[in-house]
Amino acid sequence: MSNRYNRHIILSEIGKIGQNKLNQAKVLVIGAGGLGCPVLQYLAAAGIGNIGIIDFDVVDISNLQRQILYGTSTLGKNKAEAAKARLEDLNSDISIVAYPEKLTHKNALDLFKLYDIIVDGSDNFETRYLVNDACIIANKPLVFGAIYKFEGQISVFNYKNGPSYRCLFPEAPTKGSAPNCSEIGVLGILPGIIGTMQANEVLKIILELGNSLSGKLFCYNALTLENTTLTIKRSENTIQSVLNDKENFHLKTIDLNCEIEVILISMESVISENNIQLIDVREEHEEPKIDNFPVTHIPLSKLESHLDKIDQAKKKALFCQSGMRSKRAVELLQEHNILNCYSITEGASDIKNIIIEHSKMLQNER
Repeated sequence: MSNRYNRHIILSEIGKIGQNKLNQAKVLVIGAGGLGCPVLQYLAAAGIGNIGIIDFDVVDISNLQRQILYGTSTLGKNKAEAAKARLEDLNSDISIVAYPEKLTHKNALDLFKLYDIIVDGSDNFETRYLVNDACIIANKPLVFGAIYKFEGQISVFNYKNGPSYRCLFPEAPTKGSAPNCSEIGVLGILPGIIGTMQANEVLKIILELGNSLSGKLFCYNALTLENTTLTIKRSENTIQSVLNDKENFHLKTIDLNCEIEVILISMESVISENNIQLIDVREEHEEPKIDNFPVTHIPLSKLESHLDKIDQAKKKALFCQSGMRSKRAVELLQEHNILNCYSITEGASDIKNIIIEHSKMLQNER
């Protein structure tokens, strides 16, 4: 142990006693994506003795811009299992458990009871509120992180009678009102910065060093390097309301699980399909226009009144400017029992470029 963790042990503030605390700690990381990857990498390297990883998603090529635990060899593999394999190579002396499943109200409490600290690396509000409430009920400290384009936030919730996530944001925003990075984009380095800061908070809690971000929200701007720290006050009523309803916690479902599943498809796949209808759900004035490919244009606001334009005999591939409206459009069509509907992962600009390149390729072949 002394050789691997020598740089920790020679720090007088840590020493062998502190390193033993790290080796005995149990940390669960929710999500092995942009934030989860740097969190997991540094916790494993630091010698956190027991690490849990829960993620039901698989590695996609679009993840590789920022999710640094993965490579082309892991495409299509479950993230939790792929992360476990990489981390075991980084540190074979620790125990890592992968949970290749979705976190729900049914499994959260049983899972949280196995760990000392919970780290939230999720990318949606439904999971954040689920994690927060489960931490309150299980009385576990929560290390929180979030990213948006070029900005990030970090805090520590439910620690030593500190405030919770609901003390900062009592209610979740309405569905679809806040896009995630797959819809709005994110600077690839940003989750590395914020995730590393989350890992730092975990180590501080275990080692009881420095001042944690409990009761504070640290806000970071990657473009200006400016940061702001906001004070968060504990709301007894908010926390008590969660505790009062804990008996029904396992019966609840989060909105994410209640939604109709939206299946994603790439534009490359659409081009290779013969029996498919490409549908643009943007407004008439939006650019760029899609040329050189048959497109049915039905604005999302008018979709339900123009269902007659949908070709039931074909697969339906819908797109918009970023991906938010096309997902909602797929949900609407499925609610009307129109099946074989997909949301294209790329936005309009990328779709136009893919079509242009495809046309050039066909011309060259001729």
